[in-house]
Amino acid sequence: MRNLVTLFILFVTLTGCTSGPSGPAGSPSQPEAARPAVRLGYFPNLTHAPALVAIEQGLFERALGDAATLDARVLNAGPSAVEALMSGSLDVTYIGPNPTINAHVRSKGDAVRVIAGASSGGAALVVAAGIEKAEDLRGKVVASPQLGGTQDVALRIWLKNAGLNVTLQGGDVQVLPQENAQTLETFRTGRIAGAWVPEPWVSRLVREGGARVLVDERTLWPEGRFVTTHLVARRAWLEANPTLADRLLDAHLDALASIERDPAAARAAVVARIGKLTGQSVAPALIEAAWPSLTFTADPLAATLRTAASHAESMGLVPPSDVSFDSLYALERLNQRLAARGALPISR
Repeated sequence: MRNLVTLFILFVTLTGCTSGPSGPAGSPSQPEAARPAVRLGYFPNLTHAPALVAIEQGLFERALGDAATLDARVLNAGPSAVEALMSGSLDVTYIGPNPTINAHVRSKGDAVRVIAGASSGGAALVVAAGIEKAEDLRGKVVASPQLGGTQDVALRIWLKNAGLNVTLQGGDVQVLPQENAQTLETFRTGRIAGAWVPEPWVSRLVREGGARVLVDERTLWPEGRFVTTHLVARRAWLEANPTLADRLLDAHLDALASIERDPAAARAAVVARIGKLTGQSVAPALIEAAWPSLTFTADPLAATLRTAASHAESMGLVPPSDVSFDSLYALERLNQRLAARGALPISR
């Protein structure tokens, strides 16, 4: 999950942003050098809004208090987040389902654990005028953000289910993985007929490129719910730092509550965080237009990840594996935090 708005392309050059909190009000602050750092990854993407809101509103730092500092790192794509987790240079990250599936399968179920959900929805296939159905895409080029990524798999399986032959080499429709900023330009110039992208790129292609939505991905899933982003931890870190994990989850739940309680303030926080990171402004109207297609939730929607895994395997993007996805989910700590808030537990 790694898709950026035009201004977001500047993030590629950033290696991260770090902030060190002081202790809670009224308590002595432990020297920063004596505190461990929680290395948290996130993408400058609307589907990562819980992370953007939590960082902008200082929720992670407040929850960590005097126990740890926050090392918040802006990442460019799912594969880079997976490599950072598996190499031990990242502790926790917001990430999409398909990179998570790859990490789980590659490590034979050992490396990573999903500890909470973050967002559902916010992706669609947008196309040029005159395209009314899948068959109209025969012989044309359609973009996706990255080979094997969440939207790439969704596009390929939809084309396959519509009776079109799609291979990694070509087929009836050529799927062209490319950065989202490039996709807007190639669509405008007519070099591609459409793209399966996340928000806010759906809204940008419609508003700025003259595209229309052919498939809202929510229509393909039961009750319109499917995992777009969840919170994933390195297993070794999670087992060694249960208290820090609890505090991180508290901040994450605080961000979700803030989004639900005051969506306008949450959107403003997203716009502000993007502006601080890029040094340029993002139109609030763009974020507002994209917002309704997303649902922000602590539920990682585990059943939809299993479906996505079967889709990726059927397209040859994930090797066949007998690794159980049951072990991928470590929701005990999340459910403890939910219970403390009077909320119902989430099952895997």
